Amino acid sequence: MRIAVLQGSARDGGNTEELTKLVLDGIPFTNFLLREMEIKPIHDQRHEPGGFDRVDDDYDHLILEVLSHDVLIFATPVYWYGASGLLKNFVDRWSQSLRDVRFDFKELMSHKKAYVVVVGGDNPRVKALPLIQQLQYTFDFVGIPFAGYVIGKGSKPGEVLEDVRAIREAEALNAELRRAEPVAAHRS
Repeated sequence: MRIAVLQGSARDGGNTEELTKLVLDGIPFTNFLLREMEIKPIHDQRHEPGGFDRVDDDYDHLILEVLSHDVLIFATPVYWYGASGLLKNFVDRWSQSLRDVRFDFKELMSHKKAYVVVVGGDNPRVKALPLIQQLQYTFDFVGIPFAGYVIGKGSKPGEVLEDVRAIREAEALNAELRRAEPVAAHRS
């Protein structure tokens, strides 16, 4: 089993990354830091006869990497009651992958599992639920089974490590992922 983290935090070592590390403690994974990639906003050409024009950025490489993994962890802070722009921009580009003639995007995505790790500072267990629901609808649309989520509370760096409930839920998810047989995965 290969695990990919799509890290949507704009801050190095922030709370979202800290909580994700707890979820994956001792488990091999590939970490994709979206803040270090150039993923341009979508230019919607879904209904154009020729489809989407090629875009010179990191999206194509990243989506091919994502397709080679079995478990996808979408990690994002709550930004204005939604996913970070970095993560949303990546997901918006899935419209392009749905028209890609090289593969059947929905078919490939249906063989993966999705988890979400979210951290917010303003009552996140309530206010992050629309974000969770948005991602759940997105996963449903492309056929990815949504396997679960962890929501943590934290604003200043390191605060999430004081959230006992989030730590407990991260440890439970870690145990669940460990029960699956990890093969051919790597840490980066």
